[in-house]
Amino acid sequence: MLRSVAEEHLLELRVALDGMFAAPERLTPESRRSLWERARNGDVIVIDVRPEEEYRVGHLPFARSMPLHELEKRLAELPADKEIVAYCRGPFCLMSSEAATLLRQRGFSAQKIADGIPEWVAAGLPLETNTHS
Repeated sequence: MLRSVAEEHLLELRVALDGMFAAPERLTPESRRSLWERARNGDVIVIDVRPEEEYRVGHLPFARSMPLHELEKRLAELPADKEIVAYCRGPFCLMSSEAATLLRQRGFSAQKIADGIPEWVAAGLPLETNTHS
């Protein structure tokens, strides 16, 4: 809610956010559901690059915990033939950008999404709270 108020009233914030996050990174309700279905079917690998403690509290369904500081050491755990989608805390978090850049530099097909847990919940989609990574 606070972010919405800030975006409505601060033109500079809107311009900065538009510059930071291109349209493909923003998910619509349909694309959130599509990502969920693709992850469930194993067509895409979703990685949560937040710290493990945050992952345990709640994460996107089918997401693997791969904290950014561990990602480079754990690249062998990711399939080279699947698209990788990274996410973190939401539109103001840059960890997913760093992860996607690293993955692409290492030859993976990777992208990030600007969504985090709050956007996922606001869309009415489920979270998982188990500790599987």
